[in-house]
This record gives sequence, structure tokens and C-alpha cells, in this order.
Amino acid sequence: MPEKRPFDILNSSLNNTVIVGLKGGTEFRGVMAAYDVHMNIVLEKAEQLANGEVKRGVGTILLRGDSVTYISPS
Repeated sequence: MPEKRPFDILNSSLNNTVIVGLKGGTEFRGVMAAYDVHMNIVLEKAEQLANGEVKRGVGTILLRGDSVTYISPS
């Protein structure tokens, strides 16, 4: 099986729903619309999560790459 690089994983996540964890424990779920080399991430149809439940809808949001701790398929 060929080795996957981090950008290969991010590329395969484009236009799919992901959960992004941030420093401080905040989580957002949404459709990954874009990312860059700094791992800044744009989510569309984003929702802020608290304990796995939707806390509020936020629409389109830019998450700064230095705050991202993980990205997971939803």
C-alpha cells in the first residue's frame, strides 16, 4: 500500500464533512472547503460542538492553522 502524506489526507477530505479540534477543546464540524500550507482551514455549513452535540451553527468559518490540533472524518 502506498504511503500517504499529510496533504494527501487533507486533499481527500476536501468537500467532505470533518470535525476539527482546536486548542482549548473547541470542536467544529463542517464541510472542508479549502486549506493551505499553514493548515488554515475553511469550513462551510459549520457547527460548533460541545460534548458531541451541536452548540450553535456558524455557517462559513476560517480556522487558523496554529490552533488546529486534529482533523477527523465525521
